[in-house]
Amino acid sequence: MKIKENLFNQRIISIDALRGITIFVMIFVNELASISNVPQWMKHMPADADAMTFVDLVFPAFLFIVGMSIPFAFNARLIKGDSLKTIWTHTLKRALALIIIGVFMVNAEYGYDASKMIIEPAFWGLLAYAMPIPIWNKYPKDFPLWLKNVLQYGGILVLIALYFLYIQDTGERGMTPKWWGILGLIGWAYLFTVIYYWLVSGNLWAMIGFLIFSVAMNSLNLTENSFVQNTSWLSFIAGHLTHASLVSAGVVISLLFFDRKISSKINWPVIGFIVLFTLTAILLRPYFGISKIKGTPSWTMFSAAICTVLFYFLYWLMEVKKQTKWSEFFMPAAANPLLIYILPGVIYYFCKLINFHIIPGYFRVGVPGILWSLAFSIIMLFVMKILNRYKIQMQL
Repeated sequence: MKIKENLFNQRIISIDALRGITIFVMIFVNELASISNVPQWMKHMPADADAMTFVDLVFPAFLFIVGMSIPFAFNARLIKGDSLKTIWTHTLKRALALIIIGVFMVNAEYGYDASKMIIEPAFWGLLAYAMPIPIWNKYPKDFPLWLKNVLQYGGILVLIALYFLYIQDTGERGMTPKWWGILGLIGWAYLFTVIYYWLVSGNLWAMIGFLIFSVAMNSLNLTENSFVQNTSWLSFIAGHLTHASLVSAGVVISLLFFDRKISSKINWPVIGFIVLFTLTAILLRPYFGISKIKGTPSWTMFSAAICTVLFYFLYWLMEVKKQTKWSEFFMPAAANPLLIYILPGVIYYFCKLINFHIIPGYFRVGVPGILWSLAFSIIMLFVMKILNRYKIQMQL
């Protein structure tokens, strides 16, 4: 695989801004999920509803951004001179870490028999959320090596112990991937996409082909009695290609923006893909509907179209018009997305363990709950700003 000269050592602030905004909204909607009496448009749509809200767009937006970052990540490693073995080891470790963290998060939420657990489920959940921080923290170069090893390997041992301490509601010992969790789904989608991206050397047309293939497999997997649906291993792959279609859409849009010289003021190929994403979603909607929970192709393609429009606007505002000052508010989240995603869970399980309520019940209902969710998201940004300053940053 060759270095892409047009991507040479670039830092695209509009991608960072989209990532920061997405993480901020993600924290907001995650907190909002615990609030009662909020409008339906501020919640996930039910599985049987042929519709989506802005909440159903948050996860796809993150997948889309993962895809947009892939060409830059590979280019940076090639420029650095990393060997093929180093690149693949890093890629597999990153995907595996996301999958592992995702599975622990899901098992902390439900599926256990509290009466048979040796430790309190809340304490189990607290450790499950907290241990990835020392394991995958980005330690400064001057950090004592012995302490780094103690924290990392100690965290790994704790996670292993948590696996054996877990008692399922069926009475069996050990966890199961009931589902992979948001981070796990990101991990699988990232893995499938980067493997293909490397095999085709980041070729634009090949990535477009992978996007089409992913949408087709997603559709077949939702078609009753299709050969994909009836073949377990194919269905497993197709299920993750549902989310890989959003990652690959991000790769395609990233290449269309940054791996070519744009002569005109309007990026017509990108406009064309916005139209194609939208038309695909409209054409497939009568067959599968729009559903985040079911992972339908209309949901992925509408999401890809919206994400592309949002990024195009940010690109115009920040790269063309150079209006970047406003984005500083969101940058703490953009610089440390995994930690800010995990930290609310650490806070939740700690408060649950000591039976402490951060806010009164009044702020768990209606408008006060919405305002609290917004305030909590803002507080988390300031917390991340402090943690970033003290070099507490997770990096897979």
